[in-house]
Amino acid sequence: MLMGCIADDLTGATDLGVNLAREGLSVMQVNGVPGALDLPAADAVVVALKSRTIAPDEAVAQALASLQWLRERGAERIFFKYCSTFDSTPRGNIGPVTEALRAALGGRIVPSTPAYPRNGRTVYRGHLFVGDVLLSESGMRQHPLTPMTDANLVRVLAAQCRAPVGLVGVAELEGGSATTRSRLTAFETAGYGHAIVDATRDEHLVAAAEAALDLPLCAGGAGLGLGLARQLASRARPGGGAWRTPATAGPVAWLAGSCSEATLGQVAAVRDHVASFQVDPFELASDPDAAVRIAALVSGALGARPVLVYASAAPDALSSAQRELGVERSAALVESAFRQVAVALHTAGARRFVVAGGETSGAVVDALGVRALVIGPEIDPGVPWTLAAGGDPLWLALKSGNFGGRDFFAKATAMLG
Repeated sequence: MLMGCIADDLTGATDLGVNLAREGLSVMQVNGVPGALDLPAADAVVVALKSRTIAPDEAVAQALASLQWLRERGAERIFFKYCSTFDSTPRGNIGPVTEALRAALGGRIVPSTPAYPRNGRTVYRGHLFVGDVLLSESGMRQHPLTPMTDANLVRVLAAQCRAPVGLVGVAELEGGSATTRSRLTAFETAGYGHAIVDATRDEHLVAAAEAALDLPLCAGGAGLGLGLARQLASRARPGGGAWRTPATAGPVAWLAGSCSEATLGQVAAVRDHVASFQVDPFELASDPDAAVRIAALVSGALGARPVLVYASAAPDALSSAQRELGVERSAALVESAFRQVAVALHTAGARRFVVAGGETSGAVVDALGVRALVIGPEIDPGVPWTLAAGGDPLWLALKSGNFGGRDFFAKATAMLG
């Protein structure tokens, strides 16, 4: 295994997987901490955890268990994948997980960057930009679970780590891999444990990946993963399961739990054109049978046209639900409802699901018992179609809330006929 990857959420894992596959690696994705699971040989295996917002010690335990599984299967290097918007809180989990993996792999310097220029995420002088604005001025400042109010990643990561954090700037990256490697070596010699890496264009990520190829651990977004895959492409071998498209047309379900600006636009684009059902956390809290009733209505509407189920809400409505119900309870109610909806749709014959939101995607694949995925064609940057490995054919497009164009739902559906 050329790369063993650990992702802190499911859509981040598929984002990474499609980048690796695009560079020529065969890729399998495993959902959850792997156990007794047999997979076809693959150049890269991505373990998709749901650890972004759980307690830091739990996130560390899951990451270390995944690391052990990957190393037992011959992974030559490890990549810890987190979101391109550095989704984290002051206590973690990016820092604690990276430090635990670093310690388990010998304590070397860990290059780290969420930069993904192809998707509008760049890092300059250690500051993360989303498009043309700083992270702290983007929609991420109002994220319900990981509000990002500081764009200085050196400062954010240092607050979560014991080991010092340095910065590899654009000047070193413009000098190529040799200059970048020299900077990393200097930090390591000085006792630094981590280095945020600038990147304003893809060439910077390629230089960073080449400089870090022999290090046991790197961390960051799918952009750095792409750079590493490009360095390893010449060593790729066949394997990893065969992607295939459905032989016949069938029902399609669109499920949206994310409240990101991108997903709100995607829901608005289709809501009035298909059978649509809204999941309201207040209704779920007041009526124990609400989720069952919604699931029955949705499965009954399944047919030739897609059905849409959405919990996506504007920031003021989201804030109201979190204030009155609590952040954790509100999220748990919605996730539970999507689990019931997904099972009901599958029972009614749905075999194609387009899911928006990392937490929602995790709930859906868990409810449907999907353990492993074959990475298929890319729909929009960072979002592929996937095929459940083994058992009844099941196609899933699992996207991060912030990803995809306004026409994402229709575009994804059209790709499978």
